Amino acid sequence: MDSIFFSSAIYITLTLFITISSSFIGGVSGATFTLINRCGYTVWPGILANAGSPALDSTGFELPSGGSRSFQSPPNWSGRFWGRTGCTFDPTTGQGSCITGDCSTNQIDCNGKNANPPATLAEFTIGGWNSQDFYDVSLVDGYNLQMIVEPNGGSGTCLSTGCVTDLNQQCPAELRVGSGEACKSACEAFGNPEYCCSGAYGTPDTCKPSVYSQMFKAACPRSYSYAYDDATSTFTCTGADYVITFCPSLTRNLLQTRLKLQAQAQQMGPKMDQEMGSTAHGCQTFSLEIHPQLFLLQLGP
Repeated sequence: MDSIFFSSAIYITLTLFITISSSFIGGVSGATFTLINRCGYTVWPGILANAGSPALDSTGFELPSGGSRSFQSPPNWSGRFWGRTGCTFDPTTGQGSCITGDCSTNQIDCNGKNANPPATLAEFTIGGWNSQDFYDVSLVDGYNLQMIVEPNGGSGTCLSTGCVTDLNQQCPAELRVGSGEACKSACEAFGNPEYCCSGAYGTPDTCKPSVYSQMFKAACPRSYSYAYDDATSTFTCTGADYVITFCPSLTRNLLQTRLKLQAQAQQMGPKMDQEMGSTAHGCQTFSLEIHPQLFLLQLGP
């Protein structure tokens, strides 16, 4: 009996260990989201949990220029983040609205309401298939401000994604909101099924990129530009936390990329020097011409 009891105790202990350990692997323990505002103005982030996921500690708040705030998601959470701009809220009643990204609650909190388009969206599924996190930055509902998502830690591909181009500056007149506060999607502007991927155009085979979605894609190659833009727009990572930055600084990321390129060149040694450049006082020199919007998005965490 003692042997049977001892074996049972080992089995129960191992089962508990595996169960507890698995809850901390691959995003099943949730993720920390840190929102940073690098814009020269206040942004009011909105947060919406998908159906079946609980709300985070806030569904909408004020984030001053230079400010940051973090949230812990529970396991298997999914939802979206966006930035509201041009907001005015009464300091006494808390009531008000925003020019872009408003969630129509007449309050700072969005309370389960989605962003009114156009709005740049960061979308997440934490601990999804095979315990992977899935994330993207979407312009399917239009664009209102620059945004990037950067994984912190984790394993797998874990690439940064987002849109660092100010699309408001190059938005066609027919998509422009007001005096340039945001840029509508073609679906929002015209409502045609071929732009909305609806009706007879409701499949990947029938709904193709439009001249407008191609403009978004050219400016922001890693962002969703239309409903079936999955192949180049959805990214995965396992067990990471995520930094969401509004109006990211190109200067910082250009410097990081330059340092990485210099380190890679030094590791390759004289052969790299002979093939790509020249040697001056022991330093290798060569020129690179890279599209600035891609600098940031080629960086890892």
